[in-house]
Amino acid sequence: MARWEQYEIWRPVSGSSKWEFVAAFQDFDVASAVATNRSHSVRLIQAIYEDNKLAEQRVIAELGKPRQTA
Repeated sequence: MARWEQYEIWRPVSGSSKWEFVAAFQDFDVASAVATNRSHSVRLIQAIYEDNKLAEQRVIAELGKPRQTA
């Protein structure tokens, strides 16, 4: 069973409670630097895959201005 992890950046979809994928990186430091330099809200997520399927996801950080709630 192949198992690997990557660090993903996600951003909120405008006018929705959903998030969309932006980019993925193998190196945490690169992903963190990219997420920190974005001007809008983002989530930095650690994603673990087993046999090309998502097995686990963990939000590491939520950066940027806070989302508006109704």
